[in-house]
Amino acid sequence: QVQLVESGGGLVQAGGSLRLSCAASGRTFSSYAMGWFRQAPGKEREFVAAINWSGSNTRVADSVKGRFTISRDNAKNTVYLQMNSLKAEDTAVYYCAAGVAGYNSDYESHRMYAYWGQGTQVTVSS
Repeated sequence: QVQLVESGGGLVQAGGSLRLSCAASGRTFSSYAMGWFRQAPGKEREFVAAINWSGSNTRVADSVKGRFTISRDNAKNTVYLQMNSLKAEDTAVYYCAAGVAGYNSDYESHRMYAYWGQGTQVTVSS
């Protein structure tokens, strides 16, 4: 069982930066792949970024490539999402998620993740 708590959301002007954190409970954090997803009002939840258990492999959505970076610190049981050059269309509730990845797992699918945080609101004003 893993419990996830996101923090770091808030209101920022377009072009600004935020860093989201997701703190995980439990002693097996390093066993899990971690992902960030977001959901804007009236839209489906969408993949943002993912990282494998060791941090050696990351993926980001095309819509945030070059602006967002995912990283993790297994010693601190925390995964981060650094968001730069924010745009109004990045406004959403951001969720972190944890899942056990297999050889052919689809890191970009919400189905891979068994545990989810409660979400943190990010609002970008234009």
